[in-house]
Amino acid sequence: MARRPDARPPRGQTSSGPGRGGSDPRRGEGAPPQRANPAPARAESGIASDPGFVLLGEFGRAHGLNGEVRLKSYTADPMAIGSYGPLTGADGSAIEIASLRPAAGAPDMLIARVAGLSGRTGAESLNRLALYVARERLGAPEDEDEFFAADLVGLAVVDRAGNAIGTVRAVPNYGGGDLLEIAPAAGGSPALLPFTKAFVPEIDVAGRRIIVDPPEDLFAPAAPRDPDAA
Repeated sequence: MARRPDARPPRGQTSSGPGRGGSDPRRGEGAPPQRANPAPARAESGIASDPGFVLLGEFGRAHGLNGEVRLKSYTADPMAIGSYGPLTGADGSAIEIASLRPAAGAPDMLIARVAGLSGRTGAESLNRLALYVARERLGAPEDEDEFFAADLVGLAVVDRAGNAIGTVRAVPNYGGGDLLEIAPAAGGSPALLPFTKAFVPEIDVAGRRIIVDPPEDLFAPAAPRDPDAA
């Protein structure tokens, strides 16, 4: 679940930080838009476009030799992806997560073991496979400013004038509030925008778009750090 608060950092109180996955704690609603590492998704069909299913995560590369695989979770509590019972892969396969543990480097990245799969070859077969759950198993958000993160992924992003800016690719949270990872319409590396009412004033899930009020340098390359700065 992603929550959209009112807050926007006061002008002049934002500063450049490292890219996604770094150790800088300045993230979330009080953090500036930051660049994110591109991670192309596995091609999907079928339930990927079915509104009756909600995207919960995506497998990455194999981890080690004993059947473990990296898993990026899109649930508010990353470990909660293991609490929904059997999931459905983008290819229609049934996926039962046997175990989960946090991976080093990013709070939404996990190490998973899948029932019935063993060895590195089995784990590699899951690479870039997206995982879905039937929407009816999730219930509904309790607040008008709460959204399933999966409902935001894939929405078109436009500015107040209707100009295309990009597409929401993920809704990460590094501890300071939810962020929108936006892939630019013109191509290039995505950037992170705080998910607040000030930066994201309108959301139209049914219309498949959101209106944002981003800073002018949203997609600008991160400035190099001053090695003499504290």
